[in-house]
Amino acid sequence: MVNLTLAVPKEMKSEMDEFPEINWSEVARQAIAQKLRDLQLLKKMSSKSKLTEAEAIELGRKVNKALVKRYLGTG
Repeated sequence: MVNLTLAVPKEMKSEMDEFPEINWSEVARQAIAQKLRDLQLLKKMSSKSKLTEAEAIELGRKVNKALVKRYLGTG
């Protein structure tokens, strides 16, 4: 295993210190692993897509507007 140095704001470190029983290295490993899984899935999905980048952006905007309208009743 290799080491990775991570910088966090002082305020965050102070909050982390309130929970000394937590293995923060493991929390970071799990978060990184999840992000990598998400990115691999997106990469796989996009490799099969026939949408152009502009079409994908437009579709994303439409989805966002629909979600705002559905969950917040606005939009």
